[in-house]
Amino acid sequence: MKIKELIEKFDLKVLNEVFDPGREVSGGYTGDLLSDVIANSKKDNIWITMQTHLNIIAVASLKELSAIIVVMGREVDKDAIAKATEENITILGTDLTAYRMSGKIFESGIK
Repeated sequence: MKIKELIEKFDLKVLNEVFDPGREVSGGYTGDLLSDVIANSKKDNIWITMQTHLNIIAVASLKELSAIIVVMGREVDKDAIAKATEENITILGTDLTAYRMSGKIFESGIK
């Protein structure tokens, strides 16, 4: 599934520019502990998290993640949004919990 399709299917809020709406999402990873995400996520995963600070951009860039979904309607720091824009990383938002968002993405066929 592509990022654009995820946005439409799950009514995700776009928190900054979508840099590559046609980019494939090869899987997903849910976690809030940055070292865990670094150790276990894979390139082109969508990352589901409640973290909103600048360091999430560094992790997403390092791991070449397809996008970040911030859950529970949390507001992402302005510095993080600016850095994400600079690094061409798409940040999306949802009011759902990480559990619900993960389940929906899994049910859609993204494993």
